[in-house]
Amino acid sequence: MFCVNASFLMIYSYVGIYMKTLGMSMGWIGVVEGLVEASSYLMKLFSGMISDYLRRRKPVVVLGYTFIVISRVIFSLAGSVAPLVVARLLERIGNGIQSTPRDTLVADVSPPNRIGASYGLKRTLSQAGSLVGALVGIGAMFWAGGNFETVFRIATIPAFIAFLILIFFVHDPKKLTHSAISAEIPLPAQKKRSALLFSNLPELGLPFWLLMLITGIFMLSRFSETFLALYAYDNFGLESTYAPLIMLTFNAGWCLSSYPVGVFADRMNRYWFLAMGILFLILADLCLASATSLTWVYVGCFFWGVQYGVTQNIFLSLIAEMVPSHLRGTGFGCYYVICAMSAYCADHLTGLLSQHYGQPTAFSTSGIIAIVSLFALVIITGYRSKWRL
Repeated sequence: MFCVNASFLMIYSYVGIYMKTLGMSMGWIGVVEGLVEASSYLMKLFSGMISDYLRRRKPVVVLGYTFIVISRVIFSLAGSVAPLVVARLLERIGNGIQSTPRDTLVADVSPPNRIGASYGLKRTLSQAGSLVGALVGIGAMFWAGGNFETVFRIATIPAFIAFLILIFFVHDPKKLTHSAISAEIPLPAQKKRSALLFSNLPELGLPFWLLMLITGIFMLSRFSETFLALYAYDNFGLESTYAPLIMLTFNAGWCLSSYPVGVFADRMNRYWFLAMGILFLILADLCLASATSLTWVYVGCFFWGVQYGVTQNIFLSLIAEMVPSHLRGTGFGCYYVICAMSAYCADHLTGLLSQHYGQPTAFSTSGIIAIVSLFALVIITGYRSKWRL
């Protein structure tokens, strides 16, 4: 995780700006970002189902890492928009393929009484990799004299190291004796997974579908972080060399909020924490839409990261709690499909608004959609309270 995240951030911080310098419009950048994020969500669904069927995690994770390494090579050779788009798509497909079985493999190889610590270590290494990737990216850009392809070639090194570590040092346990609910992608502890059939959908229950309504609306307001770096670059004169600082600020907000929220949400009403996360997104949009200096952009990016830390696990934890255990696979499948559709629409809409009306308008629209999702959450929470009575 450390090496992969370091490699990812070195590329992700610059790829949007690089596409822009090659003449790609904001509208088309939105289309690309929506497509790749939707692909990642869908791959998370199918890779988890396949790894459960095989009862082995490593082969699926290796397949995902293979896509990631190939994408890094294409990035390093890309001198035009077309190979950049292909590399971006392969990278997110690979990330989606390896994500769910990787998180499950953590549970499979961890002692039952150390699963929480194992996921905590994984998150710590992930964020540490992001920090190092941002700093190395800035140093590499200085050393390369502003040459994006050279930075992408350097980013290939940690990705290949991660691939070799996976091949030679990571193994499936001989026997799967336990499973766990991941801090990021909860999975049921069961040997058989119910198929994703339309006949199962009503059994998920009304509370689940009300939560999916909130999910669909909220995810429409949350677009790719590529637009954050582009916003600072286009409107506030952020030099492309320092673009990783945007992602570093975003990841800092995510890292600082994830663990405390997880601890307190286990003891309190998760719906209120979900409302808190939406409020942080609204606050981030307000800071970004009205920003008059780069300082306010960094503040907005920090709050954008905080809302990730607050909402990311809450949605998944709520699904794990409210869906019958034999239908959790179906429940998470529906969640990922809804996220995929909303992610594509959000990025496409953001690209079009940024191109035709300016990026502040895109942030304002995001804030309005987030407010709608907050009202929906308040109404549904009130309904649930009366329904229980």
